[in-house]
Amino acid sequence: MSGISPIAINSVAVHASGVRARLGNTEILHDVSLAVPAARWTSIVGPNGAGKSTLLKVLAGLLPCSGSITLLGRPLAELPARERAQQLSWLGQNESSPDDLTAWDVAMLGRLPHQAWLAPPSAQDHAAVERALRATHAWDWRERALGQLSGGERQRVLLARALAVEAQMLLMDEPLANLDPPHQADWLLMARALVAQGKTVVSVLHEISFALQADELVVMADGRVMHQGACADPATHRALESVFAQRIAVHPLAGQWLAVPRI
Repeated sequence: MSGISPIAINSVAVHASGVRARLGNTEILHDVSLAVPAARWTSIVGPNGAGKSTLLKVLAGLLPCSGSITLLGRPLAELPARERAQQLSWLGQNESSPDDLTAWDVAMLGRLPHQAWLAPPSAQDHAAVERALRATHAWDWRERALGQLSGGERQRVLLARALAVEAQMLLMDEPLANLDPPHQADWLLMARALVAQGKTVVSVLHEISFALQADELVVMADGRVMHQGACADPATHRALESVFAQRIAVHPLAGQWLAVPRI
């Protein structure tokens, strides 16, 4: 692995070393190592089949793997499930919930790690859910069933569920799916707000120009981390262009970085 930026161990939210993971009989991740900086937004990018979603699931403890993974300095495998669910919030790709649940009920599922068994939601739970639904602009349909919502509206409710956990770390796989441009921009602002609160955000994004708004980029290909570095670093741009076979180019535009097709 090349291009990994040095990060002090006390500022690392998740550290993976020598990770290998399989889906069925196929090894998807090959000796992956990376350090996710705390209180920053890291985006994982790469071509189809690079292993991005698999890596995110491994970091969340949702897929078995070999190697070692630590969360906030503690071995992930040794964390009690409840504590891990409080510290780490997950939004998967193409997730679903029962269509008859209301948006409020779906968002309240994010509070389960904080509730005693069969205990009713507390005032703190209600406040967290309201904050999450308002943050994703889903408050107005909180009493509507999920089956009555559009794809973009459902995605915003699922985002609210992830926010309602109020975890220190949020892992999101394709969080912009089904969102229109204004709400994609809202998500970017939300990610920035979470980081400002000291949270750690890790996202898998196909929208490369959005991914380049993060603090750090993890560039993957063929189940390996090819590069990790700051989004503004020219070496990161070169690595990004390389894994896409020079079919995209990274250019500055209005103080931001934009990935455009190379024609």
